[in-house]
Formats: sequence, C-alpha cells, structure tokens
Amino acid sequence: MPLSQAILLAVFTGEDRPMAQGIYGMSVVVGPALGPAIGGYLAEAYDWRWIFYLIIPLAIVAFVLVLAFIRDGGRAQQGGFDWTGFLSLSIAVTCLQLTVDRGERFDWFDSPEIVIYTFALGIALWVFLVHTATHEHPFVNPQLFRDRNYVLGVVLVFVYGMLNFTPITLLPPMLQHLKGYPDSLIGLLLAMRGVGMVVGFYLAGKLGRLDPRLGLAIGLGLIGLSGAVLATFEFNAPPFDIGWAGIIQGLGSGIMWVPLTMVAFATLPVRLLPEASSIFHLLRNFGSRIFISISVMAVVRTAKISYSELVEHVSPFNESLRDGIGTGAWSIDSLAGLAKLGSEAGRQAQMIGYTNAFVMYAVVCFAALPLIVFVQVKRE
Repeated sequence: MPLSQAILLAVFTGEDRPMAQGIYGMSVVVGPALGPAIGGYLAEAYDWRWIFYLIIPLAIVAFVLVLAFIRDGGRAQQGGFDWTGFLSLSIAVTCLQLTVDRGERFDWFDSPEIVIYTFALGIALWVFLVHTATHEHPFVNPQLFRDRNYVLGVVLVFVYGMLNFTPITLLPPMLQHLKGYPDSLIGLLLAMRGVGMVVGFYLAGKLGRLDPRLGLAIGLGLIGLSGAVLATFEFNAPPFDIGWAGIIQGLGSGIMWVPLTMVAFATLPVRLLPEASSIFHLLRNFGSRIFISISVMAVVRTAKISYSELVEHVSPFNESLRDGIGTGAWSIDSLAGLAKLGSEAGRQAQMIGYTNAFVMYAVVCFAALPLIVFVQVKRE
C-alpha cells in the first residue's frame, strides 16, 4: 500500500491528484468494508475457509497486473538498509501491541509477561530514537518530521486508523451475542459502511479544489456523529438504524481520506514520498490495532464493573424482584430463576460496555478536530 500510494503521488500532480487519491482510497478502505458482507455470506452458506480461498484469485490478478503495468524497477537505497533501526522499531511496535492486547487478560503489571513486554518496549524505543538521531542514513528519515503538514498528517491518520475499523470489530459480536443477528445480516449491515464510503470518496474527489481543512472537518464530524449514534443504541435498535449509522461513518471516512492525504504530502519533495507513505500507512494501521485493543478492553472492563453494580440490586429487599412484577422467568426463589436473572444482568452489563466504547470513539474523534486549525494550505 505505501508503494502504490507513492506511485500515485509521483504520477498524478495538481488538480488530478485529489481524484486519483479518491479512487485509490476506495480500494484501501471500501474493500475491508465490503469484505464482511461477502465473508458473512460465504461463512453461512458454505464454510469459513472460503473467506480465505477468495483471496487467492484476487492476489493472482493483482500479481499479473503489477507485472504488466509497473515498469519502474526502483532505485538503490542510499547507504544500505538500516537493520538496527528496522529491528528496534519492529520490536517496539510488537511489544506495545502485545502489551495492549494481553494486558487486560493477564491483569497488566501483575503479570511477568506484561512486565517483560513493557521493558523490551522501552529498550527498543530508546535504541531506535538514539540510532535515528545519530545514524547517517536511518531507517526513518528525521527530515520528514520537519514538515509541519506531514507531522499533522501522520497524527490525523493515526486518529483515522483508530476510528476507521473499530466499528467493524465491535459491531459483529454485539449484534450476534446480544441481538442474535445471523452472520449474513451482520455482514450486510457492515457493508452499509462501504456504501457510505463510495459516496464519500466521490464527493471528496469533487471537493478536491476546496480548502482541505473543510473536508477534514466534515469527515471527522460525520465519523464522530456516527459514534455518538451508536452509543445511543439499545437492545431494540432496528437493523435500519444500525445500517444508517454505518453509512454516516463510511461517508465521513471517505470524505476525510482525500484531504488527509493531500495535506500530509502536499509540501514534501518527491524523493521523500515513498518513505513518507510508508510511515503514513504504518501509523494508520498501528492506530487501528491499538484502538481496537483499547476498545475491547473498555468493553470487557466496564462490563465487569457494570455487572458488579447490577447484581448488588439482586436481593429479597428489592421490591420489584420480590413481587415478581415484570420479571418474567426471573426469580430469586430458585436456582434456575437466579441463573436467568444473572444472565440478563450480564447481557445488560455487556451492552453498557459497548456503549462506553462507542462514547470513547466519539470523544476521540471530536477531540481531534482542533488539530485541523494548524494545517497549512499550499497555495498554487
């Protein structure tokens, strides 16, 4: 992906670049948006393995097209490959990901494994920073971060990555376990996000001549609105409302992508585009992985807290439970009734956990809006 974007940035210039980036953006984020719909159907109608079989013909077609149309063989790396910078950065990123992914499960720093990951993260990050500052040709060129637009661009793309794929991760288990939706319907609802993205990318391409800060503000605003809408859902939320929330989120993502890439790369020299694109996509993917882990952690932790608070009200002194009004099969007079009551408390607590995660999603989005003020617009 970084190489493909670098090629587009080098080939398309001026007024053609926004539309080219819009078309490219469709393939970057619409594919993952439509994938769950196709995967849900294949898993339900055939077998989950067909989700992976589908990749094979697409990869073959892409390979043939690369051989047919990509002619530039590239240039040799100046000063050779910086293995120290590459390995230290890789170790730091991996350790941070493992810490966030496994911390909640192993009770954070009470676990020797998490302590080891954190210690390795600190050492690797220190080696990477010192080596980058002192090496003649480091793995990451510090010159990139002297460009204010690029720095703001990578910060915003980190936020974009945090926001882009989190709903795809949180909605399927919520819809399946708490609402009982089949895989095919869940995939269709997730595909609504792809519909919004197609429209968003089309609009972004048309709005390419306008101030990119306007597109960034509209995109972030729509994404934040979708998170706020998702945070209001209860068990009786109809599929139509869930689909509309996905369309709003996809529309915001599509509108935001083109001005985001234009801002990040507008003031960089062409020779730095491949490396700049690599870091750009690294942070986009990293933001997605980190925030998904944090969101899942928020769901699990706040669900546990909410469950503890809910079961405090299960006692013979609770008038509604003692009289049996509106409790249905729930009862405090039998083990079976208590089990059903505990199950319902767990279901409500999980819903609270998902609500909290979507509130956090919306807050992060709206908190990033002030960064747009610092973007410099390149005047032709």
